[in-house]
Amino acid sequence: MDNDSFGEGGFGDGGSFGNGAARPPRDAVTPAVKAAPAHARTVKVVSGDFLLTVNPVDGSEIEPCPPGEQPARPARRTAAERVERQRAALPPVPPGPASPRLPLLERGEERERLVRLLGQGRSVRLTGPAGSGRSTLLDAVAEDCADLAPDGVIRLNGHHRTPGELLQELFTIVFSAPGHRPDRNALAGFVRDIGAVVVLDDLEFGGAALDELLDAAPECAFLLATTPDVPAPSADSPLEEVFLGGLGRATALELLSHIVERPLTEDESNWAGDLWFESEGLPLRFVQAGGLLRQGDELRGDPEAVDEFAAFDAAQGRDVPLPTLGEGAAPAPLLASRLSESARQTLRIAVALGGEVPHQAHLPALVGDTHADAALGELMGCGLLSPVGTRYRLAAGVLAQLREKGYDKDSVAHAHTAAQHYAWWSGHPSVTPERAIAESDAVLAALGALVSGGRDAGHAGAAVRLARSAAPVFATGLHWTAWEKALRAGSEAARIAGEVAEDAYFHHELGVLALCTGNLERARAELEASIGMRGALADKRGTVAGRRALALVADRASGPTPKPEAPTIRTETPAQPVFPLSGLTAKTSKLPRTGPEDGPATLVTTTEPPSRRGLALLGARRNVVAAGAGALLAVVLGTVVTLGAASDKDEAPTDNVKNGQQTDGDDFTEDWDTPQDPADDGSQKPDDKGATKSPTSSAVPGTSTAPYAPGAPGETPSSTPSQPGSPSETAQSPRPTPTRSTPNPPSTPPKPSSPSTGTPTSEPPPTETTSPAPPPAGGETSASGPSAPESSSAPVM
Repeated sequence: MDNDSFGEGGFGDGGSFGNGAARPPRDAVTPAVKAAPAHARTVKVVSGDFLLTVNPVDGSEIEPCPPGEQPARPARRTAAERVERQRAALPPVPPGPASPRLPLLERGEERERLVRLLGQGRSVRLTGPAGSGRSTLLDAVAEDCADLAPDGVIRLNGHHRTPGELLQELFTIVFSAPGHRPDRNALAGFVRDIGAVVVLDDLEFGGAALDELLDAAPECAFLLATTPDVPAPSADSPLEEVFLGGLGRATALELLSHIVERPLTEDESNWAGDLWFESEGLPLRFVQAGGLLRQGDELRGDPEAVDEFAAFDAAQGRDVPLPTLGEGAAPAPLLASRLSESARQTLRIAVALGGEVPHQAHLPALVGDTHADAALGELMGCGLLSPVGTRYRLAAGVLAQLREKGYDKDSVAHAHTAAQHYAWWSGHPSVTPERAIAESDAVLAALGALVSGGRDAGHAGAAVRLARSAAPVFATGLHWTAWEKALRAGSEAARIAGEVAEDAYFHHELGVLALCTGNLERARAELEASIGMRGALADKRGTVAGRRALALVADRASGPTPKPEAPTIRTETPAQPVFPLSGLTAKTSKLPRTGPEDGPATLVTTTEPPSRRGLALLGARRNVVAAGAGALLAVVLGTVVTLGAASDKDEAPTDNVKNGQQTDGDDFTEDWDTPQDPADDGSQKPDDKGATKSPTSSAVPGTSTAPYAPGAPGETPSSTPSQPGSPSETAQSPRPTPTRSTPNPPSTPPKPSSPSTGTPTSEPPPTETTSPAPPPAGGETSASGPSAPESSSAPVM
C-alpha cells in the first residue's frame, strides 16, 4: 500500500484511499495489520534534562541529555501562527450542507459583563447546567476579547484534563518547542510570562487544583466554563462568579423558530411551551426539539419516507403527529430512529466508547460504509453531538437515553472493532503524533471498554495490540497522561491474556514515564518488575534496557551530580586563612596587593567534586589538624567553614598532601597526627595536660608583616613568612621517635592568629594528645591547639 496516498490521519477525502479504490470493509482491516506490519519508529524527544528515545520494540531508553542534544530555548509564536494553530485545533466541519448558525439570544448582559471583567484583567468562572449554551457564549466572548492581551485569546478544553496538562497545552500554543517537553520548574517559568485571555471550557476540577492553575499563569485572565456539580473554588480565590441559566419562554420559542426556519403553528407553540416548563429553558433541549420538528416536516413531504416510518403515522396517514412531552424531554431515541443506518451505527459505536465519537475519517472503516462520514452532519443537525476541543462527543444526556433503548447491546464487540482499527491506524507511518493525540480519547475509551467489559482472551489480546501501537505515538507527541493511561490499560490486558512479555514492556515504559515525571519510587518498582519478567523470559536486550534505566533511577535517588561552576569571586582579609574541606579540592590563588591602602585581597576559589573514595573517608576523618593560631577556617563554594582540631589518637599521615593538591583515598592513613614544620627540626612536647606546645614561644600577637598563606590538611605553616601567592608546602614522613632542635626566632612576630609561648625542650616519644573542642560560632576559639600555649587563647580575626 502506498503510504503517500494517505491524507491527514492516513485517509483521503471522501472516505476512500488516495488511489480511488473504495475502503475495504472493517473485517478486512485486521488481517492487513498481521500481513504487513508497519516498521517500528524510533524517535528522540527531550523531557526536562532527559533524552528519551522512544523504542516500540524493546522499550524506551532514557539518559541525561548530552550537551549536543539539548534543545534551543523555545521561541514565542507570532500572532498569525497562534491563530493558525487554534484554527487547526477546531472540530472538523461535518460534510454536507452547512447548518445555519444560530443567533445568541438573551445573552447580551452576560456577554458584556464577561468582556468587561476580562478587560480589567480579572478571571471569571461561568457556571451553568449542561446544555445551557456555555460554549456558544464563550465563542462570542472570545471574539470580543481578541485584542485585549499581548498573546491574544487561547482556547482550551478541560474535558478529562488535569492542571498540568492544561499548562502544557498553554505553553505549546504560545511557544514553539518541537520535541521538547520542559520539566515542571521550566514550564512554570515559561507560563508565568504568558499574557493572554484563556477561555477554558468544560472545566472539571476546582479547589486547590484550580488555585494551582491560576497561580501558575498570573498574567492571564481566565474565563472558566463549568457545571454546578464541579467542586467550587477555594474561599480566597479571586474568581468572579457568573451563573448562566435557561432562556425565557418567548426567547426559547424564537430559537425553535430559527431552527425549523419557519413560523411555529399554534400546536407547536403550545407543545414548546410545555417543553420550556419541563426543561427550564435549556437551549440544547430546543435544538433537539427543532430537530424533531424538521424530521416531521421531511416525513410529511416524502411519501416513501412515510411508508418507511409507518409506525409514526398509521393513525393519521401522512400527517405525522407532534412528539409527546416525554419524547421531547428525552428526544435521542426518536431522533436516532429517523436517521440513516450509518448514523445509527455511529451512535452505537459512540455508546460503546463511552460517548466519544471517532473522527469522521474513521467512520467509513468502523461502520463499513464508504459514505459513513456524512453521518456526522446528520447527528450534528439534530443536536445529538456537541463539540469538545478538537472532536465531538454525544451531547449531554444523550448517552443515558440511548442506553435505555438498547444502544449499548454488543458494546464490547463494537469496542473490539474500534480497537482493531485504531491499532492499525496508530501504527501507520503516515499518522502524525498530533493526529493521534487528537484521537486519544476515543483510543483510550476503546482500551477501557475491552479491559473492563471483555474478560475474553481475544478482546484482551486486541487491547494489548492497541496499547503497544498507540502508547509510543502518545509518548512521541509528549502527551504524558494519554501515554500513562494506554500503558496501564495495556498492562491489565496483558495480564488477562497471559502475555508476560507484553506486560514486561508496559512495566518498563511505566518506569521510564515515572522517571520523566520525577517519581523515583514508582520508577524503581516498575523497572524492577519489568527486569524480573524479562529475566525469566531470557530477554537480554530488554533486560539491558531496564537495567540502564534503573541505574539512572539510582543515580537520581542519590542526589543530583554537582555541576562545574564558574569561579567565585570572594573578598577576604589577608589575615583570614582558607582551608579545603576534606574530600573536596580547593584551588586558591591570591591576587597581589600594592599596599595596605588597596583594601582587602581578592581570592578566586573554585571547587571540584570529590572522588567517590574521598567521600567514603569523610566519616572517619571529619576533623583535620591545621597549624597556626588554633583557628581553622575553610572556604568551600564561597562559605567560610570552621573546622575542629584533630581527633583522639591521631597519627601522622603516610603520604604527602600539598596545598591545592587533590585528595585521594589512597593518600590517607587511618589517622592524622600533627605535622612538623620543615623550618625547624625540633618536635613539640606535650604538657602536663596532654596538649603540645609550639616551638615558637616568643611570638608576639598582632605584629606580623607578611600575609598568611593557608596550608593543606595536615600542614603547619613555616615560621618563616611565606610570600604572597607562594604558600609553603611541607613534606611529611612518619618517625617513631622525633627529635627537635631549637629554631631561630622569626624576624617579625607572627599574626594575631598564631600566638605561641613556651621554651622548646627535648621531646619523649609521642603520647596521646587531647583534641580541643570545635571553636564557637561567635568567631572565637580555644588556643589549646598544636601551636598554642596551654593557658592562653586568642580571638580569630
